Amino acid sequence: MASRYGSMKQVDGFGPNGETIIDYSIYDAIRAGFGKVSFIIREEFYEAFKAKFEPKLAGKIETDYVFQSFDLSKYGITKEIERQKPWGTGHAVLEASEQINEPFCVINADDFYGYDAFEKMAAFLKDDARDDNYSLMGYEVDKTLSDYGSVSRGICKVNAEGNLEEIVERTKVYTKDGQIVHEDEAGNTTPLDADARASMNFWGFTPAVFKQTKEMFVRFVEANENNPKAEFFIPLMAEELTKKGIANFKVIPTSSKWFGVTYKEDKPLVEKSISDLLAKGVYPEKLW
Repeated sequence: MASRYGSMKQVDGFGPNGETIIDYSIYDAIRAGFGKVSFIIREEFYEAFKAKFEPKLAGKIETDYVFQSFDLSKYGITKEIERQKPWGTGHAVLEASEQINEPFCVINADDFYGYDAFEKMAAFLKDDARDDNYSLMGYEVDKTLSDYGSVSRGICKVNAEGNLEEIVERTKVYTKDGQIVHEDEAGNTTPLDADARASMNFWGFTPAVFKQTKEMFVRFVEANENNPKAEFFIPLMAEELTKKGIANFKVIPTSSKWFGVTYKEDKPLVEKSISDLLAKGVYPEKLW
């Protein structure tokens, strides 16, 4: 629900004709060769999303909807657990298990990733994805920051083969005196390399991931049933799959500039970023 933004930013307009950020992502995905988009949403948002996207996407790409709910019975969990928010991004991916039968990528609806990222991910899914070989896009951290406050970033530790070793979550990353730093709970700051690779939640999988992580999710719920803020994030899945030797994650480097809307103050900056891309001819004035 975007607590820091103040409204449902996923359907907010940023382009000259009211285009959402995800409009640009879907446009790039179609150009890169993707054939289907599944919106993973809460059921109460279905009508808003359908009204927003169905008319312009009809005939351009197949669409469907996955509802992320509080009902965990299909995971064998019958106990009712009181929560105000669903169980996070990893749970969202698992909810799509009955509708995804081919290699797929996962993105955030409110993040702009750039065509280069979709092109490289499409090539990976077509040529290199296997049930033991997944991927994520690695962004240069200096191309992922906000001008209006600190951000949380998952910093990738990459081995010599270009595979993910671990993601270190840095909860306060910002620029201080021209240097990118992260701040710990005690207020101490440590520099980060500008070209450190950050995960922006752009992942590539095969459908095998559903079976590989279902039991993982069940264990997480059982361990956190009394923690209403606990979330089962995709990096948790990646970490366990990596450590158990079930799958590698190729960190695919991209030089694309990421931008997104964390704070309401980010909106004019996103609008300008899109306007600049239009001026360069990267996107047409009217997408659809």
